[in-house]
Amino acid sequence: MTALLVEPELSEEDMPSWDYLLSTWQELDVPEGWRAEIDEGQITLVPPPDDGHNLIAEQVHWAVRNAAPDGWGVFQTLGLFLYRDERLFIPDLVVVPKKLIAERARKKEKAPLAVAEAALAVEITSRGNASHDRSAKLHAYANGDVPLYLLIDRYDEGGPAVTLFSDPHEGRYRTGLRKPFGEPVPLPEPFTGELDTSEFVA
Repeated sequence: MTALLVEPELSEEDMPSWDYLLSTWQELDVPEGWRAEIDEGQITLVPPPDDGHNLIAEQVHWAVRNAAPDGWGVFQTLGLFLYRDERLFIPDLVVVPKKLIAERARKKEKAPLAVAEAALAVEITSRGNASHDRSAKLHAYANGDVPLYLLIDRYDEGGPAVTLFSDPHEGRYRTGLRKPFGEPVPLPEPFTGELDTSEFVA
């Protein structure tokens, strides 16, 4: 899956302001299944994922939903705003309090959610975005103090694997637990149980 630029390539002094980018993002009419994100001063459109990606997303959604504490929900199209980096990502899955989303729905808010509200962000790599999920998003979620980042990497050089990053500190995760597809991934508090990866399709 390869991202498409909405904004043209610009020099640093010609970069649009964050307010402009955010208002443009809010007004975009994105094709169904696509996602619009903001990174490095540009809006990118991410095309719909393939079936292997969707199968994993469905399995992780149900596993995390069952493992999450009461009152928390798992969402698939929720924008996270990383204020310090002026970035806006839409994780494949994100776990946040359901009451927070209910309040936003009542107010009809279209603004992205502060990244600090997330308990867990999940990214599932596709061939065209794997390096971005491994580096830019890893750094951004750590810098935004997301407690847990689950990277499901179908294109890992050592073979398909799941890495659970935790304990963010000064823009880096201090802990990373890597398991190859097929092995369970223990989920730390506030979650319970483990993530079964035995049916993940690379």
